[in-house]
Amino acid sequence: MIIDIPEGQEPIGYVWGEMVPGIGVAAATFSMSVYEHTTLGLREFEAARLRVAQINGCLFCLDWRTERDGAKVEEEFAEAVTEWRTTEAFDERTRLAAEYAERYTLDHHGLDDAFWQRMTAHYSQAEIVELTMSIGSWLAFGRLNHVLGIDAVCVLPGH
Repeated sequence: MIIDIPEGQEPIGYVWGEMVPGIGVAAATFSMSVYEHTTLGLREFEAARLRVAQINGCLFCLDWRTERDGAKVEEEFAEAVTEWRTTEAFDERTRLAAEYAERYTLDHHGLDDAFWQRMTAHYSQAEIVELTMSIGSWLAFGRLNHVLGIDAVCVLPGH
């Protein structure tokens, strides 16, 4: 960890809440909104989230599994995300979510017309905006936590 955390302080709460309360509280609210207000299916949501986590290297994000109504993705899901191009475990929406997360994270300038034609064939415009905002949140905050070295001790606010 490159940030000094006072004895007894929870690292994510201290960094996000006490060090920069005007920014961190707003960021935490946005981060939690992605989970609380999503309309995306669990598998496509987790495919995109895990692909960003794999690219970012955020230890907490790699270990985290989103739960909805007591359900989580299967144990092998993270491996399938790594192999999103060839896995038989994904339907087209889930595969596109993983692809979008990877391309958004690594080469957003390369999102071409052919990609958008495939996306709009499977996702509504509102779903594309939601997925885009979700990926942006995971990219920014997972990377932020990893760069500051707090990803090994991170917990999501409110959990």
